[in-house]
Amino acid sequence: MNCTFGQHKINPYPMRRNRWQTWLITMIWVAFLAVLNSCNNQAAPDVSHIPVTIEIERFDQFMFEKWDTADQGRSITDLYTAFPTFSSDFIVNVIGLPGFDPAIPDSAKALTFSEMKRFIRLTKPLYDSLSSRFSNIQHVEEELSQAFKYVRYYFPDYTIPKVISFLGPFDAPGIAITGDALGIGLQLYAGKNFSFYNSPQGIDLYPMYISRRFEPKYIPVNAMKAVIEDLFPGKTQGGSLIEQIIENGKQWYLLDKFLPVTPDSLKTGYTQQQLAWCEQNEGLIWNFLLQTNDIYTTEPMFIKTFIGESPTTEGMPSSAPGNIGQWIGWQIVKKYHVQVSGSEPATIMNLDAKQVFSRSKYRPK
Repeated sequence: MNCTFGQHKINPYPMRRNRWQTWLITMIWVAFLAVLNSCNNQAAPDVSHIPVTIEIERFDQFMFEKWDTADQGRSITDLYTAFPTFSSDFIVNVIGLPGFDPAIPDSAKALTFSEMKRFIRLTKPLYDSLSSRFSNIQHVEEELSQAFKYVRYYFPDYTIPKVISFLGPFDAPGIAITGDALGIGLQLYAGKNFSFYNSPQGIDLYPMYISRRFEPKYIPVNAMKAVIEDLFPGKTQGGSLIEQIIENGKQWYLLDKFLPVTPDSLKTGYTQQQLAWCEQNEGLIWNFLLQTNDIYTTEPMFIKTFIGESPTTEGMPSSAPGNIGQWIGWQIVKKYHVQVSGSEPATIMNLDAKQVFSRSKYRPK
């Protein structure tokens, strides 16, 4: 059975290989990845002289280990003393309570007290179950330190935020940039096999193609994505398909600069198989876009087909991942970088998307 993809046919059931062929192909692929990583290392600038050290402040530990439900007044005071700004951000924006601003009425403050007590009681078992997993997060600190060195290298005026870990409801963000901090919501990094993610309620909230990425190794990637959004807020709203594809592709291009040795599978969120499929079928993907759509359309439903979270891309073989438009945009931006030598990341990020497209001369085979 063949799958039609544009004017091409792809056989989804390739001829079976014997064990020797499979082993040989695997070894070639491993060697290729090693060479690729080596090249990436050589291309990355030396940032060893840049003094950035990230130490994650454990708001989650402070809250769940020092909170006294019998003396909530003192607990709140201690929390605000230790985390003066983030405490308010957490209570108001993560938990969704009125908070303790002097301007709000006493009745609202009373609601915050009662709901905080309830939140602590209901969430403490989750904290206990994750405390051993996150008892030592030095590896995350080291990766973030290195990533922020690249941020400082390319954008020396960017203020490196403090990094704070928290534990919120499951519908709270995994990464959030607040007024003075980058918050890491540990509830979304418990590991893909964590019981809640695989429960009916968890699957309803996060389909498994999303929750499989709820691993600690995605924290640096998602943190840098948030930093990129902070540096360059999205400019895609109302733009055409090709403009949105390229603007999203710019984000992954800059992610390469901040995380030069991180595997592409982590940066894209694709599986290794999906990533390999994209690399093998780049020309066919582009032809499919050209043949089935007006790349200058602004129709939201067409654009949604190619950009954003989804398990696969409608109209393409099941091997094709969702958000394939961002992957194509990434290739276009990289091609532009090759065509226009000497282009700095800040310049590329600020360029008009149509200019990037026309000057990239993107014509994959």
